[in-house]
Amino acid sequence: MADPAAADLKTTPLHALHVSLGAKMVPFAGYSMPVQYPLGVLKEHLHTRAQAGLFDVSHMGQADLTGDDVAAALEELIPGDLKALAAGRIRYSTLLTEAGGIIDDLMVTRPAEPGSEKRLFLVVNAACKEGDFDHIVRRLGSRVQLKRHEDRALLALQGPAAAGVLTRFVPACAAMPFMSSRVDSFALPGGAKIEVRLFRSGYTGEDGYEISIPADKAEAVAKALLAQAEVQPIGLGARDSLRLEAGLCLYGSDIDINTTPIEANLSWIISKRRKLEGGFPGAGKIIEQINTGTERLRVGIKPLGRAPARAHTEILDELGDNIGEITSGGFGPSVNGPVAMGYVKTAFASPGTQVQLVVRGQAMPAEVVALPFAPHRYFKTKP
Repeated sequence: MADPAAADLKTTPLHALHVSLGAKMVPFAGYSMPVQYPLGVLKEHLHTRAQAGLFDVSHMGQADLTGDDVAAALEELIPGDLKALAAGRIRYSTLLTEAGGIIDDLMVTRPAEPGSEKRLFLVVNAACKEGDFDHIVRRLGSRVQLKRHEDRALLALQGPAAAGVLTRFVPACAAMPFMSSRVDSFALPGGAKIEVRLFRSGYTGEDGYEISIPADKAEAVAKALLAQAEVQPIGLGARDSLRLEAGLCLYGSDIDINTTPIEANLSWIISKRRKLEGGFPGAGKIIEQINTGTERLRVGIKPLGRAPARAHTEILDELGDNIGEITSGGFGPSVNGPVAMGYVKTAFASPGTQVQLVVRGQAMPAEVVALPFAPHRYFKTKP
């Protein structure tokens, strides 16, 4: 089989390591990425839930955004409250169109290190990063400067054992609150130290960290983590099933430019101040939806049989009328059964509502359920 890296695909700094570990490489967002390793998607998923999984997410876009009032500037493009974002903390938000549609979802960090008062650190999705960065520069112009970090890799260490593993290399990481960030030194075996930026966040529903590393040091850090007994390499296949069980959106599937944050059940990303003041793209429509509701909502769907419902599966009410569509679906290893998310007319969005899914031409019973399918286990600091 030809190496997909040869088909005009970009590679991450860990490409050679993936191949040496026996990964199956596939094209994804213009990159050659590991979809699974010899352990297999099912076991990779369950291992992450039980111990710790290491993911290569270096294809995602990392950038610094600087300016005299950078928080106020970026607030003109997103509905998140950045002015209230404390140093060292992270905010999940969305870039929006003038109609309130979602251009992309992203993580925004206010760095805590001295001299960073006029800087934000952005992480955006791989498939959208060119458009995202162009959009920010075009809309905000000379008020900000955007510096892309093409010279950095990004790893995600996720699972209940993640903190215990990472403290062997970065002792201070254990005290980091959820959705916080810090710059620290990663101590390699042998004594060498690498400066890394840590984020206590991730997209699996588990406790964990994302680790931004100079590209030329990424393999050394990855190998050090993989040498720990609790850690296995995890591919895109398990990453997708983990985030689906956690009820987290995938851009291009569950959210897109035709979806508002309110329809997507992401109203929690809009603070009270932003609701009152507006000042972000699509604010009129979004605030109206907050106050009066929407015609459709993203919900969890649990097929009542064993057959999974994939994206674009039609959702019917009990009379056989179309009420929506599945956007993400598959087998949930942690719940040992099929799980899905999709959009339904708001009248059918309450948990417990009985619906039907058209799978292979047949209407199969299903139920609207509360998300997530697997409980979130993010790190909570003691009161």
